[in-house]
Amino acid sequence: MDIIGNRKIFLTIAGLFVFASIISVSIFGFKQGIDFAGGTLWHFVIKTQGMSDADIRITFAEAKVTELVLTGDLEFGGYIARMRDISESEHQAILSALRGKFGEVEELRYEAIGPSIGRELRRNAFIALGLVIIAIALFVAFAFRKVSHPVSSWKYGIVALITLCHDVILPVGLFALLGYIYGIEIDTNFIVALLVVIAFSVNDTIVVFDRIRENLLLSRRDADFALTVNNSINQTMARSINTSLTLVFILVALYFFGPASLKYFTLTLFVGIVAGTYSSIFVASPLLVVWHRFRK
Repeated sequence: MDIIGNRKIFLTIAGLFVFASIISVSIFGFKQGIDFAGGTLWHFVIKTQGMSDADIRITFAEAKVTELVLTGDLEFGGYIARMRDISESEHQAILSALRGKFGEVEELRYEAIGPSIGRELRRNAFIALGLVIIAIALFVAFAFRKVSHPVSSWKYGIVALITLCHDVILPVGLFALLGYIYGIEIDTNFIVALLVVIAFSVNDTIVVFDRIRENLLLSRRDADFALTVNNSINQTMARSINTSLTLVFILVALYFFGPASLKYFTLTLFVGIVAGTYSSIFVASPLLVVWHRFRK
């Protein structure tokens, strides 16, 4: 497959998705979960059958809790309620009201996070994300220090940094759009999923880069760099796709049949893994060739 020969097409597709994601974030922003904005998360199960979500919302509205995000939990048959920060007295009052209307109510989880703690968590999460991306780029540059011809080792690290940003920006842009349309929130699970995506993506990218390094060391010094890169991609493509498909099948099953609390965590992984597989094959190595030809 002539990937390098068609690099303009593949890079344009990646660029369009990145541009759309940046526009999505710029226009819609994020709907932050209680981890970042502060608030209360309450996971409970109502044993009584036949009630509707509207009945539960009315109970919370009567307690003056209007900004309520209520989702069903397929795993336990209960509900996950996200709301503003409420006091313990309000918590007990709402619990009593629910039990008075619907009978037995079992609490599975209840936690409250203050606004100041939420801001600190948000800041630390994004700092950690940025530091991980930079550290990986530096590591790649160091690992390829013995490969200096025809592309310097530090350029491998920069290209790895660009592709990692590509893999992170796509799910970020998607969740900005989903937050605007469906009110889906981002939380610490979202950051953890992005870190997993980075780890998986850089693994795929390094596999291709390592094959390029091996082929460069085995080839003549005057060998065509673009041809060497294209051969290296084709030699590792089956491995990259098969590895990703194995994980994608698991994520699809987990999304549809797993617990509701992991639904959007799984979606983040799915989008990031697909983006990472694409970038490791069709973005990272073609960028090396583009940079090499631009320098010449």
